[in-house]
Amino acid sequence: MPYTATDYKHIVLNEHQVPILEGSTMKVIEVVMAQRAYGWTPEEIHINHRNLSMSQIYGALSYYWDHKPELDATIDADLQAAKAMQAEAGESPFVARLKAQGLLT
Repeated sequence: MPYTATDYKHIVLNEHQVPILEGSTMKVIEVVMAQRAYGWTPEEIHINHRNLSMSQIYGALSYYWDHKPELDATIDADLQAAKAMQAEAGESPFVARLKAQGLLT
């Protein structure tokens, strides 16, 4: 798989021009989403993603802040796509059973 180097240590662009952490398959936005969703510090991201070095994590966060508008647009588009898929899939049979039993409202 061909990667394009960037000016950021540990950050490369994959064939779709998506920034990822070099030597992994983790996207920069996945690191950012972990920080947003859980309120994790870089150290907590490292505890939960031992395969990443602290340098990779800080590199991803640095890349994010320098490219915030375009990466935020990607994150928003991904969230909208997930919501659309969730709406299309509808309620699962398991959830329907729980609601029928009065365990969910």
